[in-house]
Amino acid sequence: MWTFMLLGLLCASASASAIQARYSSYSGEYGSGGGEPFSHSGLQLEGPITAIRVRVNSFNIVGLQVRYGKVWSDYVGGKLGDLEEIFLHPGESVIQVSGKYKYYLRKLVFVTDKGRYLSFGKDTGTSFNAVPLHPNTVLRFISGRAGLFVNAIGLHWDNYPSNYPSY
Repeated sequence: MWTFMLLGLLCASASASAIQARYSSYSGEYGSGGGEPFSHSGLQLEGPITAIRVRVNSFNIVGLQVRYGKVWSDYVGGKLGDLEEIFLHPGESVIQVSGKYKYYLRKLVFVTDKGRYLSFGKDTGTSFNAVPLHPNTVLRFISGRAGLFVNAIGLHWDNYPSNYPSY
């Protein structure tokens, strides 16, 4: 009797896992070794990425902030430079991130599934290009290291959250 109950429980658990299959992957870390670590892990539970703020100066990406659903992450990086802000359209997602770095991040380009290229910074340094490992997945949150500038960035990909409205 207990064997059948245990077998039934295992089958139900396995089918629930198949229904909620995750396809997460990670790209990075791109940049140099300095700065303090940061992570927006957990903020993806607030919803999809809906806006991006990037502070730039003549040479580097100085700071970064991302909005998840309607909640802004903590700002990371320095305070000097011009702040640029771009909002994603409802239902739009980031599907590729490229950029350049030397000692700090110098350029970031966010490519969306609607064909938009959201570009920040200067076109100098070592190039990188990040895409998710699994098809039909999107950028869900970022991590990295920052001090006076953004030293490095890591990109975390997963399914678009199905339980959120199109912001």
